[in-house]
Amino acid sequence: MCGISLRKHRCCCHYHRQSWDQYRVRSESNSSEVDTSANTQEMGDSNEKKGAASELEQFDSIFAELVDDVINCPAVKGTDTTAAMKWFREVAEYNVPFGKKNRGISVATSFKELKKDCTEGELKRARILGWCVEWLQAFFLVADDIMDASITRRGQPCWYKKDGVGLTGINDSFFLESAVFQILRKHLKDQPYYLSVVELFHDTIMQTVVGQCLDMTTAPPEGTIDFTKFTMETYSAIVKWKTAFYSFYLPVALAMHMAGISDEASHSAAKTILLQMGHFFQVQDDYLDCYGAPEVIGKIGTDIQDNKCGWLVVQALKLATPHQLKVLQDNYGQHDAEKVERVKKLYKEMDISRVYADYEESSYQELMSLINSSCGTLPPAVFTAFAQKIYKRQK
Repeated sequence: MCGISLRKHRCCCHYHRQSWDQYRVRSESNSSEVDTSANTQEMGDSNEKKGAASELEQFDSIFAELVDDVINCPAVKGTDTTAAMKWFREVAEYNVPFGKKNRGISVATSFKELKKDCTEGELKRARILGWCVEWLQAFFLVADDIMDASITRRGQPCWYKKDGVGLTGINDSFFLESAVFQILRKHLKDQPYYLSVVELFHDTIMQTVVGQCLDMTTAPPEGTIDFTKFTMETYSAIVKWKTAFYSFYLPVALAMHMAGISDEASHSAAKTILLQMGHFFQVQDDYLDCYGAPEVIGKIGTDIQDNKCGWLVVQALKLATPHQLKVLQDNYGQHDAEKVERVKKLYKEMDISRVYADYEESSYQELMSLINSSCGTLPPAVFTAFAQKIYKRQK
């Protein structure tokens, strides 16, 4: 199935544990560099970057503790589970910590905007919740890569592509999901918002699973191509349920519950803004899948050959002449390098890059207007900080 190795031997976890340590050293070294010869404006930029790096450092600093918490979970502790827990340590250290971590860090940064006098203990709990979002993301990605037969993720082979993993990766994705709730119970069970965040994670998983179903059934990877399903309405539904809830609403909603903001009006206002932001983000992701450099975006884009109902092909179908439509029908959704290039050539002929650039600029301005008009009693900075992280992103 999809060329997945079914070998059962196990590989040692030492290499990626060491890689995590090396990442920490590089991160701390980079954040300590300040250009003392810079002018006033440059110093302001440098201090801003230093502050951002400091939050990343503090976020990264608790990851190893959380891995230990999960591996030593009382529910499965015993000498007869040692081999499994050693395996799961590698699963965690390979799949969880090496993303951009915007989702996870946004829990703490949002919480600081919502509660200006927060304590260090509260900030640590916010970072723990942020790591729960990153573990959840890892669960989704490990499973998604198997379903899409993807090749690379975050600049390294997809987990299931590693020797000795194969379809064991399905069970490993279940582990990553269950780890979220083990971490929540250990660190937040005594907090008044515990039940709210547990229910929020359950709701988010359900929403994302629904989105994945819409994605897979609208355009089966090896199914018959049916462009009648490739509409903006269908695309928007896939994006909303598969990406926007867990990537944008979840981190901010967690911070809101921590800050004691649980009323329906505030969450509805936040959801309106953040789901729109999630749509904006996914359009960028679709563009980068086609045009981004693999060494920059950390993966090899496969949307064309995987027959994805993506933003680019939806735009192309709206603009296509009968001849161009025939080219798409003959070449889209096939694992043939020449046919993939033919689709990319057609996108170039149709100037889809310009269509995207116009969309990105106009949508960002609309998003800023939506924040100003819809944030209600919530600080606009909660949303503008998130939006500025993704505007004109290259990965």
